Amino acid sequence: MEQICDIRPKVTPVCLSEVLEGLSWDGPAEAGKVKVSGVSVSTHDIDKGWVFVAIKGYSHHGIEHAAVAVRHGAVAIITDSEGATRVGEGFPVPVITVADPRSAVAPIACAIYKNPAKDLVTATVTGTNGKTTTTYLLRALLGVDHPHAALCGTNEVSVGQHQIIASRTTAEAPVLQRFLASAREQNLGGAVIETSSHALSLHRVDGICFDVAGFTNLQHDHLDYYGDMDTYFAAKAQLFTPGHAKRAVVCVDDKWGKKMAQVSQIPTVTVAALSQSEADWQVSDIHADQESMRTVFTLTGPEGQTGQVASPVLGEVNVQNCAVTIVCGVQLGYDLQDAIKAVEGAKQVPGRMQKVNPTPAPGQPLVIADYAHTPEGLDWTLKSVREMTSGKVVIVFGTDGDRDPSKREDLAEVAARRADILWVTDENPRTEDPQSIRDYLIRGVKRVRPDMNNVTEITTCRRDAVRKAILNSTEGDIVMLTGKGIEWYQDIENIKHTYSDIDTAAEILERDPRREEK
Repeated sequence: MEQICDIRPKVTPVCLSEVLEGLSWDGPAEAGKVKVSGVSVSTHDIDKGWVFVAIKGYSHHGIEHAAVAVRHGAVAIITDSEGATRVGEGFPVPVITVADPRSAVAPIACAIYKNPAKDLVTATVTGTNGKTTTTYLLRALLGVDHPHAALCGTNEVSVGQHQIIASRTTAEAPVLQRFLASAREQNLGGAVIETSSHALSLHRVDGICFDVAGFTNLQHDHLDYYGDMDTYFAAKAQLFTPGHAKRAVVCVDDKWGKKMAQVSQIPTVTVAALSQSEADWQVSDIHADQESMRTVFTLTGPEGQTGQVASPVLGEVNVQNCAVTIVCGVQLGYDLQDAIKAVEGAKQVPGRMQKVNPTPAPGQPLVIADYAHTPEGLDWTLKSVREMTSGKVVIVFGTDGDRDPSKREDLAEVAARRADILWVTDENPRTEDPQSIRDYLIRGVKRVRPDMNNVTEITTCRRDAVRKAILNSTEGDIVMLTGKGIEWYQDIENIKHTYSDIDTAAEILERDPRREEK
């Protein structure tokens, strides 16, 4: 798999004074004449002739890496007054100060790469759950006219022949602008970007005015960063303003969706998928087709237009994602039936209700990997899984360390209420004590099962939990591996150890003695 630095669209060098036009800046007189051909906020992703933007972070200042940036080819440094003071006089390249380097990055990148979003059909989605799935569905939708539309999100950055493992949900502004410029350069026609609340708060998507923006839901997450739900909501709401998007599709299944529709400052249509909320578009007659293993529903528009949809992604929760995507298509001018057909033909979303063994061998359970990591998301997922089988629902789950602890007990309570058999294990402990994290989960489990019936805590490793869950389940059961999805690592003490739920489960299933007995 390639790296972000491999995305290198052709750029005509431009004077720094032109790049900084519209920004208030201070620096040596000759700085404006310096020609630049790229911009980065990371010394791991910089090239000759680029400008390095040194931003003050939570634990250190980017100016500490200015010398490294110059060694890698940076021809100018942009920072704040603190950064300029720390670097001192006599630095080998011009040092320019701006009031807020973080908010300056996107306009600088837009100027260097010539606002590529304006030459593409662009779509985005935000929300707590469903973003990644919806971006894959949106790419399938844009594929009606643009078969090779680019994608940038949690799972991957895909543009033309470049396919890169993503390091975060929404890339930094320079990477996004290079991504879009590369899509334009290759005549891909369209691009889909997954927009997180952090990306909005940190100005990563500034300078992009999406043709359509979708909203799925807002649920308990990231409160370690935002403090409360109102602040979290306000971050998401920034997307639905004239500078960020032209039109919106908002799911009003929860109170936050209703509020988003009210505060949206751009033309907005609403969708009710899993509720009876009043909306422009309504979903009805949701049911599971056991033969095709798809969730089927009817979508009806404000003018009476109707279509039946067979979701390509398992589970009732994905009805919301499909409905938002299809209505986004209608807002972009697609015929309803064409939009439905495109969504139904979407490929499996990696790590989202992904069947590890689509056709289980005799005696083996069906194993599904999913990213569900919030109480609401897990509740939806397990409810859908319950409808898919008459056997037992088995779950392997943990929760992240160094992240919002307030959701942990609620997450475990959902698992105890919805699943038959629980295997409590570790996810990404990071620098937290794994036992301490599991203790939170056990407290949540005991709200429902004080006797810990059919609950096993695995203190060794996640691989053991997956192995025991699979080998102790049988034909007709469904084993859910939740929380990691497509992740390729397990973060322990800030070291990313190679690990994949999907690969681990596939290996266990392949070596399962029951395969040889049949």
